[in-house]
Amino acid sequence: MSGPVSGLILSDFTIDTLKAYLVNSIQQPQCAITTGPYGQVIPLLNSNNDAVWAGRPDFTIVWTQISNSVPSFQKLLAFEPVAEEQLVKECDLFIDAVQSAARRTRFLFVASWTLPAFLRGYGPIDHKAGGWQSTLLTLNKRMADQLSGSPNIFILNTAAWAQTVGENAFNPKLWYLSKIPFDPAVFKLAAQDIKAAMLACLGKSRKLIIVDLDDTLWGGTVGETGWPELNIGGHNAAGESYTDFQRALKALKNRGIILGIVSKNDETVALDAIDKHPEMILRRSDFAGRRINWKDKAENIISLLAELNLGTDSAVFIDNNPAERDRVRQALPDVLVPDWPQHSLLYTKALSSLSCFDTIFIGDEDRARAQMYSTENQRREIRAQAQDIHEWLKSLDIRVTVEKLNAGNLPRAAQLLNKTSQMNLATRRLSEQEFWAWAQKPEHAVWTFRVKDNLGDSGLTGIISLEQEGHKTRVIDLVLSCRVFGRQLENVMAAVLIDHAAKQGAAAITAHYIPTEKNAPCLEFLRDRSGFTPLPDNTFQWDTRKPYPHPSMITVQHEG
Repeated sequence: MSGPVSGLILSDFTIDTLKAYLVNSIQQPQCAITTGPYGQVIPLLNSNNDAVWAGRPDFTIVWTQISNSVPSFQKLLAFEPVAEEQLVKECDLFIDAVQSAARRTRFLFVASWTLPAFLRGYGPIDHKAGGWQSTLLTLNKRMADQLSGSPNIFILNTAAWAQTVGENAFNPKLWYLSKIPFDPAVFKLAAQDIKAAMLACLGKSRKLIIVDLDDTLWGGTVGETGWPELNIGGHNAAGESYTDFQRALKALKNRGIILGIVSKNDETVALDAIDKHPEMILRRSDFAGRRINWKDKAENIISLLAELNLGTDSAVFIDNNPAERDRVRQALPDVLVPDWPQHSLLYTKALSSLSCFDTIFIGDEDRARAQMYSTENQRREIRAQAQDIHEWLKSLDIRVTVEKLNAGNLPRAAQLLNKTSQMNLATRRLSEQEFWAWAQKPEHAVWTFRVKDNLGDSGLTGIISLEQEGHKTRVIDLVLSCRVFGRQLENVMAAVLIDHAAKQGAAAITAHYIPTEKNAPCLEFLRDRSGFTPLPDNTFQWDTRKPYPHPSMITVQHEG
């Protein structure tokens, strides 16, 4: 990452321990943190105080105790009668303050309210109306519901941190001595989750799980025993654990995580097991790609990532063999290689505990991603048989739908803007709120591109944006998903933006390429395949008096 992200923490208790974990942890992203004055959370949330909100922080964390944010809850703790309407009214005032503050920060995290486990309340009736736990659930739910419509506000699960730490999560001694309610272990877990959430907001979540086979996806060595003797399913603990591990992988695939295989095995024998074993949850079609051979696993991972057009920082490698894990860690430091349990009974827990797949948006394209990669394999097979690229593209019958940015396509467009690194002109990272505000300015225009062909729907995979200044038009964003590289869609996008610029009376349109470690494919397109004239300082230009050659084998439809 280019530098530390800026953060602001607002709390009604001493929060220095959380700040220290966020600043000093080697976990990405690196953070530069400031804290607001003690105990002034709601006034600061409602304030435009430049001393607090200077520079518009990337992230703001709001962590309060419920009895301070909802004052009448203190009466409830004293077993005094309190009308639910009063509690809700005070909760809504806190929610309003949070929503006000969200306009002054890119992303805002709110820690949910929780109570110490040693507070028994009414005992067995505490989850009934008027009980402490019942009211706590009601107010947390109201806060979550009311804030769910704000695209840059996210609720953090404080109860999970306390539950993980156990009976010592709340520390009365620290409270009386330093006004710190929690044990340091709670703040450590909070920092880990907050950093994972930051990465999700920045579009840095992992996209691909690469798994080994023998003693990882199933029990046993298929090349020695044959697939009928593998331990999976059945009525034994280990067999059940492998089934549940596959089921957990399948669940991640259903929410958009891609699955791949890298295994030292005979491919025919391994695929027989995947295809024929009756207890297999995952089948061949669940995997976007595979490398099953006797080559070095790091080499195979590089090859698989190249096939899928993904970077090493998008991958997680799971293998039961410590030597193989160490080899991949050393060769490919950007690939996440988690320590893995020795026993399969703990595999599902280990997988479910990974925070690298956290996300801030799930759309139809995400849920269909695995199928999209499967159809991409079919496209490659057809490409290998075609005489040339024109014959291949014509056989696909590609249809592109161009649509102006709107409230319906904004979440997916913002996700694409923040996650795409290779075909990305400027690599801007903007929240939904920021992207929408930018697009609404009269001198700006943004279009999205949806791609279909006769093999399937690739979804919203492209964005272009322009800035108009008099007779000058400049391309700000040119973004295209790696899943649709190599189909001349970049040229379609160029044709659309040039046609628009010409209609607006621009004499020329320019695109300024901002280099990063990963967006060399965008430079290659501009320099070698776009037809634009290169100018100094990574700038490229098209004279709009010349029509741009539209790829004839691609159908384009404009909507909105």
